[in-house]
Amino acid sequence: MWSVLWAAVRSKAPYVTFPVAFVVGLVGYHLERLLRGDPPPTAEEEKSISEQREDRKLQEIAGEDLTKVVSLKDKLEFAPRAVLNRNRPEKS
Repeated sequence: MWSVLWAAVRSKAPYVTFPVAFVVGLVGYHLERLLRGDPPPTAEEEKSISEQREDRKLQEIAGEDLTKVVSLKDKLEFAPRAVLNRNRPEKS
């Protein structure tokens, strides 16, 4: 009789364990939140990392004049000098 009882308990263990673990976790979560006293998240905390990065970039360029850019003829850092200066005359 004991073997039948243990076989039944073993087969039904997931159905008993999951609800118990769920209730323990739920109670622990709310108890910790109650003891900590965390305020609800603000709008700044709800923003994603990419949104925060975009906001920071917009604040950085807010005071700059965006019409003044470096000419592409003067800006040659994107390729090695040996390749670009092969057929290009020297600047005076």
